[in-house]
Amino acid sequence: MMFGVLMMISMLRFWFKGWIFQLYIEPKHHFTFYGFEWIKPLGPYTYLLFIIAILSALLICIGLFYRGASILFFLSFTYIELMDKTTYLNHYYFISLLSFLLIFLPANAYFSVDAWRKPQINSDKIPSWCTDSIRLLVVILYFYAGLAKLNSDWLFHALPMKIWLPAKNDIPFIGGLFNELWVAYLFSWIGCLYDLSIAFLLLYKPTRKLAFLSVVTFHLLTSLLFPIGMFPYIMIGTALIFFSTGFHQAFIRKIGAILTVSHSFLTPVRTYSFSKIQQNLVTVGLLIFFSFQLLFPFRYLLYPGELFWTEEGYRFSWRVMLMEKMGAASFIIKDEMGKIIEVDNKDFLTPQQEKMMATQPDMILQYAHILKEHYEKAGFENPQIYADTYVSLNGRIGKALIDPTVDLSKEKESFRPKHWILTFQDEIKGL
Repeated sequence: MMFGVLMMISMLRFWFKGWIFQLYIEPKHHFTFYGFEWIKPLGPYTYLLFIIAILSALLICIGLFYRGASILFFLSFTYIELMDKTTYLNHYYFISLLSFLLIFLPANAYFSVDAWRKPQINSDKIPSWCTDSIRLLVVILYFYAGLAKLNSDWLFHALPMKIWLPAKNDIPFIGGLFNELWVAYLFSWIGCLYDLSIAFLLLYKPTRKLAFLSVVTFHLLTSLLFPIGMFPYIMIGTALIFFSTGFHQAFIRKIGAILTVSHSFLTPVRTYSFSKIQQNLVTVGLLIFFSFQLLFPFRYLLYPGELFWTEEGYRFSWRVMLMEKMGAASFIIKDEMGKIIEVDNKDFLTPQQEKMMATQPDMILQYAHILKEHYEKAGFENPQIYADTYVSLNGRIGKALIDPTVDLSKEKESFRPKHWILTFQDEIKGL
């Protein structure tokens, strides 16, 4: 129920803020994900995609046609997530994974329209692995986010906190503290310890209530300090999964009493069961799913160079708000006839796209191919694309990110290391 409510609010918020048009319809070009180049905005029909996601979230909330609604929400939301790298956020990835899990879980077995329509599925208990699978996903998210903070910039230099916090010194009463260096260190260490421990404290019954209070405090504070949208509220809501069955049943029965739902509907005294074949299929599926979740974030170990600099293996690995990366990128087009032109990025990209592209090598490569295609149509013979980049990582002096002598039009996207990314002239120790 809560998942559906939060998703409806998230999607409606996106709509009413005008972000559908601003992020998906207005841009002339989009940065697709490798392997998913076929997923692109649908022009004005992108609004229809959001309508499908909103309606399916509503159906999930009330538990009507739950299985189909879960599939529709997963497909529509994940399609939206993959339309443009510019909008990538870790919590979008989390929502996609969680909505995928919900397809296979009987979340409509109790206090739902489906349970009212089909009394044979009405159950006040479900197999423990159903809730345990969601708990495990949350444990992975938090713990891996904590592991990612075990690096020298975060712990020993309070970066990027000592860059971000002074910008919030206008907050009433507490703003002045954010100018203090020790506060940046305090936030860095507390953030790391929180991520490493909070899921386990939620799992342990004696510390669960205090841990949940910590979750609420931590995420409300982050929502005050940083523009991260619905993520804090999603994580607060998700933390409730760690509470006992009795806790949730008591809450639902109070709602049922307000809605004058019959006592027999609220107390079916039945455990939802799966067939042997279903149980075996789900078990194998969950083993594959969680094995992937445990291993995939470590793919960065297959690449040379500093992860924060190259960002090869950075996305989809629970690296949440770990760095401040700023930069600029300009592009020179040459062709075999001697034509030379410097590109005005504003002719091709929105300000947000240009900002994100300038510091991320794979987006720089994609943009180079966008330029190649454009200038081929404009009459350039075999256009060559060269990038002049200037990037600062966590407040360091800006340096070139991309080899300016490499013709990016001849480079192809792949899972192989990108040899044209220049070496990071520093070291960030840690995971």
